[in-house]
Parts: sequence; C-alpha cells; structure tokens
Amino acid sequence: MQSNNLSSAQFALYAPQVKRLWKYPAIKQAFDRRREYQLSDSVSYFLDNIDRISKPEFIPETKDILHCRKATKGVIEFNIYIENIPFLFVDVGGQRTQRQKWTKCFDQAVNSIIFLVSTSEFDQVLAEDRKTNRLEESKNIFDTIVNNKTFEGISIILFLNKIDLLAIKVRDTTTNIKWYYPEFTGNPHSILDVQNFILRMFHDVRNNTKTVIYHHFTSAVDTTNIENVFKSVKDSILHRNLSALMLQ
Repeated sequence: MQSNNLSSAQFALYAPQVKRLWKYPAIKQAFDRRREYQLSDSVSYFLDNIDRISKPEFIPETKDILHCRKATKGVIEFNIYIENIPFLFVDVGGQRTQRQKWTKCFDQAVNSIIFLVSTSEFDQVLAEDRKTNRLEESKNIFDTIVNNKTFEGISIILFLNKIDLLAIKVRDTTTNIKWYYPEFTGNPHSILDVQNFILRMFHDVRNNTKTVIYHHFTSAVDTTNIENVFKSVKDSILHRNLSALMLQ
C-alpha cells in the first residue's frame, strides 16, 4: 500500500502511536467538536480500524472504500447497470469553484437530476468562507435547480444522505438543530422530527407545486439501503420516461 509519500512500512511503524493518541480523552473531545473545523466524518472509522488497515497484507473491503472521501472536481461520467438497464451518471463537483462547470452537463439529454444533501451538516459551515451553513447552502443550490425552467419536465430525485450520522448528532447533547434553525418546532432529539423538518425545508423551495420531487433518506455506507434506493430510482425514471413517450 502506498499513500502519498508514506510507505506501508512507515505507516505500520507509526500506527501504534496513532492508536494511542486516538484513545486520549482530549483527542476524542476534539473530534466531537469537528463541526467547528473541516474534519471528515470518516476519520473515526479509519482510526477505529487502524490495527487492521496498518497490516502489510491489508486489502480494502467494501466498507473501507465506502468510507473514503474525495471531493469531485470537474465533470465525471460513468455507466452503471441497474438490473441490466444501462444508466449514464454525470457527477459534478458541489464546491462553489466547480459549479460553473455544470453547464457542460446539459449539452446532452438529461432525464433526471439526483441531488445529494448531507443531512448531518446542519451545524457545519462551508470550507470556502467558514460562515455559511452547509445545509442552507445545499438548500439554496437546490432552489436554483428545482425552479430552473431548463429542468422543467425532468424528474428531480432528492437524496437526503448521511442519515446514520444525522442520527448520531440528534442523540448528541452538544449540538441541537434549534440552535441553527429556530423555526424548528419538533423534538430536536427525535430523528423522525429532524428528518421531516429537513425534507419540508427542501420541498418548500418549489415555486411550482406540480414539480415532482422524489425523495429518499440514504446512508452511502449502507449497501442494502443504497441498493434498494437505486432500484426505486430506476423504476421512477423509467416510469416517468415511459409516461412522456406515451404523451408524444
């Protein structure tokens, strides 16, 4: 395994020290405050599994790969077969510096737009300006897409992602969605209340209530959840396209 300039042997050498550091209460407390700075949620997963991943014979498992994080830059296309039906996915970067590249995607026919929201980021700010709420930024971007006349007739599929991490934050007493959204009237420690609030928040930006928004609560590291969601997405896309063809 080679990671940047760190060899497998070097990684194995430092792993025990990293493991000891991770056990320090002060380090744990700093990690619990990660919303105050730009630290990936997946850090804890890899530190918890450092004994396994530092072994020379280590081969990444599916869960290891799913916990990796890399920001999308530019426009990336890839083909996926879902139950023998081909789908072309176009992945675009969500960072502010990447958004001007989105227009390239719409030179070709677009059947559906899948919009991902990190639900657990209600108490975090953007890396770009350190003050804008991440969930609020996602809502504003969604607003520009769902109300854009270019996308009239295109199915909008809303993935409310990271519900596993959201559930952890909802149980946490060091953060509270009411601090960031005073209009929230539910139980801040009820995952259903918080999920429904976030869902309504995104649905409410529609100017045209006839615009259909399909939504799914997802966890990208839960393969069963994602498999079922994509089967549902496939059905909704095919059904919508078939209905459009019958109207022609």
